[in-house]
Amino acid sequence: MSAPLRVAVLVGSTREGRFAPVVTQWLTGHLGQRDDMRADVVDLTETPLPTVLPAFGQEPEPAASQALGLVTPRLAAADAFVFVTPEYNHSFPAALKNAIDWHNQQWHGKPIAFVSYGGLSGGLRAVEQLRVVMAELNAMTIRNTVSFHNAYAAFGPDGRVDDPAVEGAAKAMLDQLAWWGHALRDAKSARPYAA
Repeated sequence: MSAPLRVAVLVGSTREGRFAPVVTQWLTGHLGQRDDMRADVVDLTETPLPTVLPAFGQEPEPAASQALGLVTPRLAAADAFVFVTPEYNHSFPAALKNAIDWHNQQWHGKPIAFVSYGGLSGGLRAVEQLRVVMAELNAMTIRNTVSFHNAYAAFGPDGRVDDPAVEGAAKAMLDQLAWWGHALRDAKSARPYAA
């Protein structure tokens, strides 16, 4: 048996009154049931990053370095990621893009799964745009996703989802993430990833 995958769950919404904690708790419940994964929730409201990036080739300001110190090592240590994202105006939140842009090699050669939520689209347009962005950063996006359409109605007052199809989708997504996570981690241990 190989060591469990370290899965960083990146919570993309920082909006007041956000629904993200409900979705994240549901996801971490699923991750907690697995022996092959260990979750680390990186919530961008708890670890906000500055929105002004340094000039190319320059070091971040001390305050930015301090903020990054709470996030960057956790992303670097991760073997795989799950992005929890709503859809804002047919895309994903600015805070999530900012966190992505502050980093580069932390994404290289690692798999990313998506759990999205929203209205009729269930956040799928956000996910499709994230796939393009993460391909540019040499990450592998997982085909299967979990998408909550009309998310507020999908969850009960206790934060549970009583839909066998959703449970099946979560298992399929995490199984794929596990396969890619182990395969890529093993490959990188034999040969460094070349970007």
